Amino acid sequence: MADLTSKQRAHLRGLAHSLKPLAHIGKEGVTEAAVHALRQTFDTHELVKVRVLEAAPEPAKETAHALAARVSGAAVVQVVGRNATLYRPDPDEPTIRLP
Repeated sequence: MADLTSKQRAHLRGLAHSLKPLAHIGKEGVTEAAVHALRQTFDTHELVKVRVLEAAPEPAKETAHALAARVSGAAVVQVVGRNATLYRPDPDEPTIRLP
């Protein structure tokens, strides 16, 4: 996916504000199991919040970009503290309309 514009990121940040983290990255870091779980989450959600636990080997920003790189079409919306928000439009029926 192409990089998001600042207007698109702002729109997605607003939508993600009330979301709870659906995926957690622990002491193992970005593993194949974590990437697989995130792909499955993207099957039902276009916008996903990921919690990077304190035991994770890399900072939240690096972890978010590593996840986005391993899930095709995913983009990092924002990283706040230990929470990262990732976006991937549904390939068939996108529900989120970007400005």
